[in-house]
Amino acid sequence: MLSMQSACCIIENCRQLMHWRMDQPDWNQLKAFLETAETGSLSAAARKLGLTQPTLSRQVAAIEKQLGVTLFERLGKSMLLTSTGLALLEHARLMGSAAEDLRMAATGQSQAVDGVVCISATEAVAAYLLPPVLHRLRAEAPGIVIDIVSSDALSDLRRREADIAIRHVRPDQPDLIGRWVREATASFYASKDWVRRNAHPRTASEAADHAFVGSDRSGRYLEYLRQHGLPLDTSNFTCYAENTAANWSLVRQGLGIGPMMDDIARDMPDMVRVLDEVPPVRFPIWLVTHRELRTARRIRLVFDMLAVALGAESEPAASADLR
Repeated sequence: MLSMQSACCIIENCRQLMHWRMDQPDWNQLKAFLETAETGSLSAAARKLGLTQPTLSRQVAAIEKQLGVTLFERLGKSMLLTSTGLALLEHARLMGSAAEDLRMAATGQSQAVDGVVCISATEAVAAYLLPPVLHRLRAEAPGIVIDIVSSDALSDLRRREADIAIRHVRPDQPDLIGRWVREATASFYASKDWVRRNAHPRTASEAADHAFVGSDRSGRYLEYLRQHGLPLDTSNFTCYAENTAANWSLVRQGLGIGPMMDDIARDMPDMVRVLDEVPPVRFPIWLVTHRELRTARRIRLVFDMLAVALGAESEPAASADLR
C-alpha cells in the first residue's frame, strides 16, 4: 500500500503532467514515453517510431526533465516503469489518444490531394500487385506519395500505422469501414525448368513424390498443406523461407513447389501451375480505412483507385461499404 507521502507525490506528478500538457505540449516526447512503456526497451520503441535509439533516449530524458520526475528504471537493456511512471501512464495514454483523434479528424477534413498515403498490404500484394497501381496513381495524382507497409500482420489503422489496409479478412471494428473487392484464388506452382526435370504432378497423391518450398519449420505450414489434402511430411521440403517474396523467388528458381495468388503467377511466363486437380485456395480481398480518413480527398482517391485496380467491378450487388 502507498504511504501518504508517496500518494501525495504521485498526485503532484499528475498535476505536473497536466500542466505540461496545457503549457508545453511535445507530442514527440509523449510518444517516446508511451512506446518505451509499451515495449519495455529503447531499441524496440525506436524501431516502432522509426527513430535512432539515441534520439529516442534524448526524448525520454527530455520529458523526465520537463516533468521533474523519473519515469523509468534502466536495468540493462530493459526500461521498467517507476511507480511514478506507472501512475502517469494512463494519463499519457489518454493524451495520446486525444492527439491521434485530433490528427485523424484534421486529416479527414483535408481537401488537398498532395501528401503521404500509407498502404498496408501482404508481402505478395505489396511486391507484385501494387506497383502497376502506383504507376497509374503517379500519372493521375503526382502530388501523392505512397508509403507501403509490407507485412502479413494486420496493421492497426486505429493507431495510424496505415491509412488504407488491403486485408483478407472483413474488418470488425466499429470505427473502420471496409469494401469487399472480390474473391481471389491461390494455386500451386513450379518453374518450367522444375517441371522439365520432375514431370508435371497433377493430383494430391502425386504431390508426395515431389519437393516443396516451406514457409516455416514449426509444422504449421505442413499441417495446412495436409488439411488441404496433400499427403506430405518434412522430407518433402528442400528449403524454407518465411518471407513471401523470398519464398516465391526460391520456387521460381526451381527449388520446389509453392503456392501463389493466381493473379500474380499467371503473369509470369516462367511459372507453371501444377497439382491442377487440387482445388485452389479461395480468400476475400478487402480494402479498409478509418471512417474519418475516408473523407480526405487524397485517401479517397487512392482508396477508389485501389478498388478498381484490384477488381471492385466484380463486387456483387449485396456488398457495400460498411456503415
